[in-house]
Amino acid sequence: MGNDAVMTGDDGAPHRRGKALVIGAGPAGLMAADALLAAGHAVTLAEAKPSAGRKLLMAGKSGLNLTKAEPPEAFCSAYGPEAPQLRPMLAAFGPDAVQAWAEGLGQPVFTGSSGRVFPTAMKASPLLRAWLARLGAAGLDLRTRWRWEGGLDGGIRFATPEGPRTLHPDATVLALGGASWPRLGSDGAWVPWLRSAGVAVTPLAPSNAGLSIAWSAHMAPHYGKPVKPVGLSAGDISGRGECAISAPGLEGSGIYRLSRAVRAGAPVSMDLLPDLDVAAAARRLAAGPPKATTAALLRRMLRLDPTRAALAQEFGRPLPRAPMALAARLKALPVPHRGLRPLDEAISTAGGVAWPALDDDLMLRARPGIYAAGEMLDWDAPTGGYLLTACLATGLWAGRAAARRLSHG
Repeated sequence: MGNDAVMTGDDGAPHRRGKALVIGAGPAGLMAADALLAAGHAVTLAEAKPSAGRKLLMAGKSGLNLTKAEPPEAFCSAYGPEAPQLRPMLAAFGPDAVQAWAEGLGQPVFTGSSGRVFPTAMKASPLLRAWLARLGAAGLDLRTRWRWEGGLDGGIRFATPEGPRTLHPDATVLALGGASWPRLGSDGAWVPWLRSAGVAVTPLAPSNAGLSIAWSAHMAPHYGKPVKPVGLSAGDISGRGECAISAPGLEGSGIYRLSRAVRAGAPVSMDLLPDLDVAAAARRLAAGPPKATTAALLRRMLRLDPTRAALAQEFGRPLPRAPMALAARLKALPVPHRGLRPLDEAISTAGGVAWPALDDDLMLRARPGIYAAGEMLDWDAPTGGYLLTACLATGLWAGRAAARRLSHG
């Protein structure tokens, strides 16, 4: 790509007005670049890793969940306290728009029984290739192995394979992710740089993370085993889901969606009998042989598999003998834990650039002309398509705002 596509700097290349810089080539950064290119602006996209979209590719390994097909109000409510701030962005680019965007890249989609939307190919790589090809054809100047080293005043500094570079863009979109995937580029190194520039940043914390549990030795044979069916609750979040036992604790989508409540200190409980109410379970227990052991009653009368029976013993000892009391314990089993797994094991990050530090265009109030998008922002969402949709929506919003600023001088 020609030198005239790069804003610069200290390397002596000419500097032209109307140049945009996007830092971070994940979903939010790519969408911001897409919006800027569509508005006719030259865009340099700087990515620290050797290739773009690495976190997107990782997400696609188990089937790329693009979004969730559900009414706008229900979709927005999944974002909890941050829903009001995200609402206009999700209205501009919500589930229907995500599907149309994917199909516009030649990737047909389908909706599963749970409402989750996937590419028919069930992979991220075809979509990413098509997207990068379209951006390249539109003139995107993608610079890989360009690691931002700070600097918002007096130039934006990078370490590059060719040596240090300092760029002076007319508008910048920051899309550096959170801190939950350092090996893919989301390492949170940007936090002190923004704080030193007067930008308020809510501390980063794990989201969509497993629970740390100090298991007894009796649980070792169950490591790796799924727990289903099961209900899981914490605070105002509850529902039927799945999880799995691991040596460090409990993992899985049913656990991940409790992250917000767990961070707030809410106790976690488990319903081992989600298909029965307390009274029905008590009747089954009462109908069992009078001299049967509790373990036998759990197996024979309630059909608990060995893994759920082990959890009943692990979390519920001493188990009450009375049918009603035992049924109640199994329906609301307290789950003692040591908090969420560490940030670098989480799927995503809560915290980030605080909303009061941003204007309605996602521009940093302390640094006009610089925008933030994606997981850098202080929002939190469960898995199931909500994460990716909000990254795309905020990237598009920030990119369009930066484009307007460039267009109007």
